[in-house]
Amino acid sequence: MDNIPNCPQCNSAYMYSDGNMIICPECGFEMKPGETGERVYKDANGNVLVDGDTVIIIQDLKVKGAASAIKKGTKVKGIKLVEPEDGVHDISCKIPGFGSMMLKTSVVKKG
Repeated sequence: MDNIPNCPQCNSAYMYSDGNMIICPECGFEMKPGETGERVYKDANGNVLVDGDTVIIIQDLKVKGAASAIKKGTKVKGIKLVEPEDGVHDISCKIPGFGSMMLKTSVVKKG
């Protein structure tokens, strides 16, 4: 079960499933799966992303109407995580030389 959220009390990433409960080994907090309503955003490597993080694009991205693509290795500062309107693009950011854009978490890694 790789979609277990961090502990809501101590923010520990070591939550584990034990039968029908999710348990935090650091503070002892217990909850049932699905109790937390917040979404966890993870990059391509599985690292948890939060608002304001800096990310690095891991592949060239073609942009409709632009003369060139966004190059692999481009650093994007101050991202904002949003609920995706189209179900896919969940990062709102400003990319140097391109302006405001929406990105997928699957094409970035935490920088």
